[in-house]
Amino acid sequence: MSVAEMVAGRRAEAQRTKADNRALTRLTIGPSPWVRAGVLALLVVMAAIWLLPVVWGAVTSFKHEAEAALPASWWPSMGWTLDAYRSVLDNSELLRWMGNSLVVAVLVTALTVLISAMAAFAFSQSVFKGRGLLQALTVASIMMPGQILIVPLFKEMQSLGLVDTFAGIVLPQIVAPVMVFILKRFFDAIPSELIDAARIDGAGPWRLFWTIVLPLSRSILVAVAIFVFIGAWNNFLWPFIVTTDPKFMTLPVGLSTVKNAYSVQYAQNMASAIIAALPLLVLFMIFQRRIVQSVATTGMGGQ
Repeated sequence: MSVAEMVAGRRAEAQRTKADNRALTRLTIGPSPWVRAGVLALLVVMAAIWLLPVVWGAVTSFKHEAEAALPASWWPSMGWTLDAYRSVLDNSELLRWMGNSLVVAVLVTALTVLISAMAAFAFSQSVFKGRGLLQALTVASIMMPGQILIVPLFKEMQSLGLVDTFAGIVLPQIVAPVMVFILKRFFDAIPSELIDAARIDGAGPWRLFWTIVLPLSRSILVAVAIFVFIGAWNNFLWPFIVTTDPKFMTLPVGLSTVKNAYSVQYAQNMASAIIAALPLLVLFMIFQRRIVQSVATTGMGGQ
């Protein structure tokens, strides 16, 4: 196949994709252009309402502290300044907290994806005594609020000597019944012919898991990893409970300690929040398409 034929084939595929997207849009919100325009206008308004507090916080972070405390002060009349960012970086351990959050989020993501995938594979592709009961308990645990486990988990970490350690922060977060359920549903859709053919060739459970199931599940694994990473990065309650040493504080916990003894420092608080959001913003910019596909694939947009 020549280069011209390859380019023509890609162009034809792109045109077919655009046509499919237009057909899906008409099917979803109707064929009328007025309806589509109204829906688009509504989406723009909703996006502006969501973006307004973010813009206000970003603008406030560049104000002088005296002006940031004034009510109804939108634009910095005293000029733009980086004093809030300098003060936050000089007077707090923000970079340490950010590094701690990165370590915790990466460990939680890797362990959660691995353990959830193994459990989902066992439920989906294995038959053993008590499987139905374990599946029912896994689904039932999704409805259990995590807050009611705070005291038992803290007592457990205390008895194991894991308070004020990364292990104490990470271990209770790697149990994710929702992810097990999502991965199981995906594994159930893998053609049984592939699994049967591999078993005929002598593949055992581990080989099936590592060489057949996981390579076919890259999209859902990436989706689960993205959601777990964002949740672990933003988690405040459990790291706040299990850590008292600033050396082990994650970013959300550390930011809660950034305050002045005399008054609330609005500009510094907003600067801290902007710095904390930057890594997730970079993550979203890099994996934007994958994140959108993940929401559509897993149906987790409401979480």
